[in-house]
Amino acid sequence: MQGIVIKSTGSWYAVLSDNQVVKCRIKGKFRIKGIKSTNPVTVGDVVDFELEEKSDLGIIYHIHKRKNYIIRKSVNLSKQTHIIASNIDQVLLFVTIENPVTTTGFIDRFLASAEAYKIPVILLFNKVDVLDEKALIIKGKLQEIYQKIGYETLDVSAKKEINIDKVKALMQNKVTLFAGHSGVGKSTLANKLDKNLQLKTKEISAQHKQGQHTTTFAEMFPLPFGGFLIDTPGIKGFGVVDFKKEEVGDYFKEFFALKAACKFNNCIHVNEPKCAVKEALKNGEIATSRYKSYLQILEGDQEHYRTENYDL
Repeated sequence: MQGIVIKSTGSWYAVLSDNQVVKCRIKGKFRIKGIKSTNPVTVGDVVDFELEEKSDLGIIYHIHKRKNYIIRKSVNLSKQTHIIASNIDQVLLFVTIENPVTTTGFIDRFLASAEAYKIPVILLFNKVDVLDEKALIIKGKLQEIYQKIGYETLDVSAKKEINIDKVKALMQNKVTLFAGHSGVGKSTLANKLDKNLQLKTKEISAQHKQGQHTTTFAEMFPLPFGGFLIDTPGIKGFGVVDFKKEEVGDYFKEFFALKAACKFNNCIHVNEPKCAVKEALKNGEIATSRYKSYLQILEGDQEHYRTENYDL
C-alpha cells in the first residue's frame, strides 16, 4: 500500500492512503543516503507500507525519492539536523516586525536553504494591522529589499482577515509549508483558511515578547479549496546544513546573478579583488543586511542574527 505521511510524532506516523488515515511505525532503521537527521521519515514523504497481521497498524518499509525538503540544524549544543518536511511546492514564510521580531538573519538563512532545494518562498508580512508608523517604515524597507531580489511579499492580518483570499489563491492545489518563529500567527491564519482545523493558538508572552510553541510536530492538512497545508512548530533559530563556502553565494539570488562578473570564478566575495558582489554592495545595489547574513553563514556561525534594530 502507498500513502503520504501527514503527521510524525517521532515514533509513530499518520499515513493518508485512499482517504483513510493509517497509524504506522517504521520497519527497522532507515538511513537515507547523504542525509543524517533525527527523523528518517518526515511529513510529506510518499511511503510504501503493509498492515500487520490481524491489526490496523501499518509498517513503513520504503520511502519514495523526495523531490525536495527543508532541513535545518538545531542552534543548540546538539547541532543535530532535522528535516522539517518534504515534497513541498512552496513555503509561506511568516515575517513579523514586532512581537516577535523576525530578524533579517533568520529570513536570509531560511531563504538560502530553500534556494538550495529550489523551493519557492513567499514572504507573508503578518500582523500589519497593529504596526505603528516606525514599524511600517521598517516593513516597507524589508519588502523593498526582498522584492528587488525577486521574492514575492504579501501583507496579511490573520486576526483582521486582511488578504486571506489572496493567500487562498496562492495555496490552491499546492503543497504549502507554513514556517516562521513561534507567535507569528501561523496557526491563527490556518484556522482562517479552514474553519474546521481549529489549531491551538496562544498569545505572545508579554514578558519575553516571544511566541509560545503551540504546534509540537509538523502536520499536513488537506484544504477544502484544494491542496495541502503543512503546519510546523515555531523555529527560534535556523542553522543551515552542509553548505560549502564556494556555493553559499549561489543561494543568494542577487549574488548569483553577479557571479560571472567577478574576476575569479571561485570568488567567495570577501577579500578577492575585482569582486562584482562587493562592488554592488559599495554602490548600494546589495542590502547590507543580506551581506551580513551571507558572511555569518560563510563563517559557520549557526546562531541566528539577533538584533532588535534592523540594520538595513
